[in-house]
Amino acid sequence: MGDEDRKLRDNKIILIGYRCTGKTTVGTRLAERLILPFIDTDELVEKAAGKTIREMIEERGWEFFRQQERAAIRNLTARGKSVIATGGGAVMDKGNAAVLKKEGILVWLVADEKTIEDRMLADPATAGQRPRFSPVDLAVEIRNTLAVRAPVYRRLANLAIDTTALDAEACVDRIVAFLQDKYS
Repeated sequence: MGDEDRKLRDNKIILIGYRCTGKTTVGTRLAERLILPFIDTDELVEKAAGKTIREMIEERGWEFFRQQERAAIRNLTARGKSVIATGGGAVMDKGNAAVLKKEGILVWLVADEKTIEDRMLADPATAGQRPRFSPVDLAVEIRNTLAVRAPVYRRLANLAIDTTALDAEACVDRIVAFLQDKYS
């Protein structure tokens, strides 16, 4: 068995991608299907800090949040096989990216800009817990952020799935098929 095969069988399945691409929804369903624990790194950060991400950033700034996120990701190494949803910007930190790549299979969930915007506007967590990055128009913010992050997501991903027109179950089916194809 090669290193890549062992990695696919024995390590975590880590969902990366921008906000509102389906990481939590797909991750929860994938974990149920594979009978694995589901971990959301944003929830780990919020639980450890006792505050929402928005509160952390408003009170202490982005760097404080990113420090908390780094600690949560480093702690993933102590956890067993699981399905993990990361925060959208987690992989922009080279240390986080290295830990995540070492820990498991990275699945990039992607959606088109309009779909992301529509999902953000419909998602109560976006308004209540997730801060905006800048005061510019939301569509411009999404486009600018994706321009920076997409190359990083692409470079790290073992698999990319466009969730624009797929429901969560179809995404889970694709991930499971990928895993079965890789090590069966």
